[in-house]
Amino acid sequence: MKRINLFTIILILLLNAFITMALINKYGNKTPETDTFVSQGTSQPSKASSAKRINSITEAVKAVEPAVVSINVIKTEYVRAVSPFGFGFFDFFGSIPLLRQVESIGSGVIYDPKGYIVTNAHVVSGATQIKVILPDKREFSGIVAGIDEIHDVAKIKITGNNLPVAEMGNSNDLIIGEWSIALGNPYGFLMNDSKPSVSVGVISAVNRNFAARQDRREYKSMIQTDAAINPGNSGGPLVNINGEVVGINTFIFSENGGNIGIGFAIPINSVKTILAKI
Repeated sequence: MKRINLFTIILILLLNAFITMALINKYGNKTPETDTFVSQGTSQPSKASSAKRINSITEAVKAVEPAVVSINVIKTEYVRAVSPFGFGFFDFFGSIPLLRQVESIGSGVIYDPKGYIVTNAHVVSGATQIKVILPDKREFSGIVAGIDEIHDVAKIKITGNNLPVAEMGNSNDLIIGEWSIALGNPYGFLMNDSKPSVSVGVISAVNRNFAARQDRREYKSMIQTDAAINPGNSGGPLVNINGEVVGINTFIFSENGGNIGIGFAIPINSVKTILAKI
């Protein structure tokens, strides 16, 4: 009797081993009940990993982006025509001034629900036509409501309903090394896209002063940032991690016109003072 039981037990064990091997060959490293792979050093994307992509920077961009506008400007400029032959009418009377229309683009940010937009003076100075395009693709005609050429600040007025507005921050308490986010529309006319571009860096320095320029503009107490600022970004907002506008992007240092990480913005507290006067 004991021998029969022992033989039976051995037979059952062999049968279980055979069934186990068959299941492994069929399912590999998966469990047949759930058809889910057992961990092998890799994991499938999950909702938790997507949630981690949302951070303070993405939230700040989300808050201010709807109020960042593209400003398309047509200016009339004088050019002087000269004789290609070096004699004749042009030589007798001198070179002749001719008028031509020049199209340019800049950025701005809506700061008042009544339709007021702040930008740089050099973006709209001399404009004969201004078209403002919102990220939601709405287009408005704009007029210059005030301008300070010396400090390079201007405000534009558009008329519309349900306009998004960016929150103005405080540029007096900036911390060197804190995050800075530059928004604007560089080369927007080439991409035909009203959505602003975003670049991220830090506050590199504050209170940067510059010598007087030939165009008589004065730049004092400027914010320095290494967030990329490119042609077309002028007039766009420099934003902190809370989504508050702390400066207006104005110019860069560059030997070849490209960005090398040295950009400057007018502090928003200075801008507020100027806007109240113009």
